[in-house]
Amino acid sequence: MSDSGAALPAVGLTAVGVAAIRAAESERSERLFSDPFAAGFVGAASSRNRLEKSAERRGRRPSLAAWVVVRTRFLDDLVLDACARGCLQVVILGAGLDARAFRLDWPDNLRLFELDLPQVLDFKQQVVRTEGWHPACERITVPVDLSDDWGRPLCEAGFDPGAPVAWLAEGLLAYLSPQVSDTLVAHAAELSVAGSRMGLTLASARRMRTWREAHPDGASTDGDYVALWRSTGPDQAGEWLSSHGWRAEVFHITERAASYGRPLEQDARGADDARLVDAQRC
Repeated sequence: MSDSGAALPAVGLTAVGVAAIRAAESERSERLFSDPFAAGFVGAASSRNRLEKSAERRGRRPSLAAWVVVRTRFLDDLVLDACARGCLQVVILGAGLDARAFRLDWPDNLRLFELDLPQVLDFKQQVVRTEGWHPACERITVPVDLSDDWGRPLCEAGFDPGAPVAWLAEGLLAYLSPQVSDTLVAHAAELSVAGSRMGLTLASARRMRTWREAHPDGASTDGDYVALWRSTGPDQAGEWLSSHGWRAEVFHITERAASYGRPLEQDARGADDARLVDAQRC
């Protein structure tokens, strides 16, 4: 098992819980996707200290597990379809411990950019080096704070704003303020030619509202990921995205889960108002 000397920031720790869920799903006989790299990330993080172990425990929460599994499959399908239609650039915003660069069957000449905080990317790269993993495409990491100017460093890293691109923002917007989320979506549109795609996830507004009612002082415990949420996206997500030049189709988790043959179980329905978005640049 690899051990990394890099510590993860609080938001980065949420990526460990996501990786734990992906690792568990990959062991199922009727899995919705396969991520053979997720367990390596979890093992490296859990070897560090109690905080990483508390993050791993998040992966055992039924509603969170169902949400992560369904959204992973949804975005896998979306990005591969976008590539089949001519997108040879993929940008993962808030990449965390995402292993798509390693585990998906990419077309030739595909360039994948991973954007996240420097500490998160440093930790991830140490695990990748230790494990000896090799990406299935050209993988480029761009250390940035997504609340700042990330477009310039992305272009300096080789991104071509004149070519079609597929953007992924999985589990990201919940940790950004509405203003920063709005700026991010608008800036992605500015860097996208017609026909580009964007996959977004919008977390459960009910879950965030319930948490805030139960914690009026904002106090939280280890592993309480909802405490870090700052927004869940507008109620009218399609209209919001349209105002920034995206034509969007919005799905609810219950519908997508059923379409994958994995209807939500009763104990996983706390996040049944979470949404998945497939948007195309007009």
